[in-house]
Order: sequence, then C-alpha cells, then structure tokens
Amino acid sequence: MSQSLQYVDNFLEMLAVERGAAQNTLDSYGRDLRHFTDFVGSAIADAASDDIRSYLAYLEREGMAPSTSARRLSALRQFFRFLHAEHANDMRGDDPSSDIDSPRRVRPLPKVLTEAEVEQLLQAATTFKGAEGIRLIALMELLYATGLRVSELLMLPYPPLQSDRAFVVVKGKGGRERMVPLSEPAMKALQAYDGVRARFVRRQEDASWLFPSRSKGGHLTRQRFSQLVKELAKAAEIDPSKVSPHSLRHAFASHLLANGADLRAVQQMLGHADISTTQIYTHILQERLQELIKTSHPLAE
Repeated sequence: MSQSLQYVDNFLEMLAVERGAAQNTLDSYGRDLRHFTDFVGSAIADAASDDIRSYLAYLEREGMAPSTSARRLSALRQFFRFLHAEHANDMRGDDPSSDIDSPRRVRPLPKVLTEAEVEQLLQAATTFKGAEGIRLIALMELLYATGLRVSELLMLPYPPLQSDRAFVVVKGKGGRERMVPLSEPAMKALQAYDGVRARFVRRQEDASWLFPSRSKGGHLTRQRFSQLVKELAKAAEIDPSKVSPHSLRHAFASHLLANGADLRAVQQMLGHADISTTQIYTHILQERLQELIKTSHPLAE
C-alpha cells in the first residue's frame, strides 16, 4: 500500500472510531479521496492549493453538479485538517484547502402545484369512501391550510385546537412553538374527522395523537401518508412524481405570496428561523411574473 493510501485509511479509521461515522459515509469519503489521488498523480499528502483548484475546475468541466463538487471538497478539507492536526510535526504545517472557496451551490426550486391542481387533489379526496376517506380529506385540508412540515402534521396532539379558536399550536424544529390559523374548509374537515377518529385508536397510548395508527410511534407514518398522497394524485389525474406531502407545503407558501401575503407572515407560519429560507418562494413568483409578461404583454413579441 502506498503512503498516500495509508494516510487515507488512517483518516477513515479516525472517522469511524472517534466520530462514529456510518459505513456509507466512510465509503463515500474513501471514493472521493482516491479520486483526487488519481487526479493529482502524486502523494495526496503533498497536494497544494493549486492542485485542489485544478481538481475542482476539472470536475466543473466534466459537468459535475456543484453539490457533488462541494461534497468532494468537504472530504478534502476534513482530510487535510486531519493531516495538519495529526502530522504537522513530521509532514506539513499548512492546510492547502483552507483558502479554497466552495463551489457555488444552486438551490433547486421546489416543484409547485398550481391552485387548480390543489383543487383537483382536494376534490379527488372526496371520492375516497369510509373513515379513511374522511381522514384523508382532513389531512389534505390541514396540510394545505397550514403549510406544516409532514412530521409536524402527523404528530399533532389531540385535541389539536386551543379552546374554540381556529388555531393549531405546532412544535417545530428546535422545540420552537408557533400558532398557525386554520381555514374554514380545514375546520369543517377536522369536525367531520372527529366523528370517525375513534376508529383509528387501537391502543389507549395512541389516543393522544390527532392521527393515531397502529404504527410503532402510535401515529400515522410519513411512509403511509406519502402512499396515500400518491394514490390521491392518480385519482386526480396529476403526475404522481409532482405530488408529495411536502409539495403541499410549497403550494401553501407560494399561493399565499402570489395572492399578496406578507413574506414575514409566511415565514412565521412555515416556522422558518431565517427569512432567507422563505425567500426561495419569491424566486418562484419572479419566474411566474416573467412568464406572464412573455405571454400576456401586448409588446412581448
């Protein structure tokens, strides 16, 4: 084994022993570091900053996604920090990755359902019969009315409302609580569901959830809800790849902003800690406005 690969193996061993890295993580780091070693054609431990820049430029020319290049740079950074910390006395006293800028990562815009498509989904939900159909309507109306994360929706406590007010109190990321108002259709769907909810309570300990089930956690699972949403998309004759529980959250935000809602208010309802996370939806609106100009302005041609 070459000295370079020995250093790589030592680094991977450190990740496994000291940081408890999963095998998939170790395999990924190993592939990335060996790929860089093949590129530089010399001892990886002797690589300079220019070698790393040349490598990133090569990845870009090869059409590598910025996210993948950023991941590989992250592997290199951690490796060289390890060498610098563990072997500074006998190898090198610098970190060649310290002044390398990360590849610019373009955040993909979420797929957004149109208002008409959401209406199709809600209408299709009414064709599902029995208690499960009533529950599905409640799930969809609540999700579109509140923009909750899927885990927040499925882990709502019972009863979900505070006294007689049309608000749900949601515990989001970091244990932060927020109040989200309900629409009238969502309130009616909840009232209808309340009449059949007892049929889903299999064990007494599950009764504390709004959407109880026989799952290990005692509430409806993300996997089962995702399956239901895919079935609903087929019934609504909408491409199932376009529809997911999370796409309803995106629809909630983008439709509110498209109809004049304040960005800060949408941020609060979504439970975003940083306004920059919510601002991604303004890009969606900008695209729509540009398309509107192209198709509707009399001088567009």
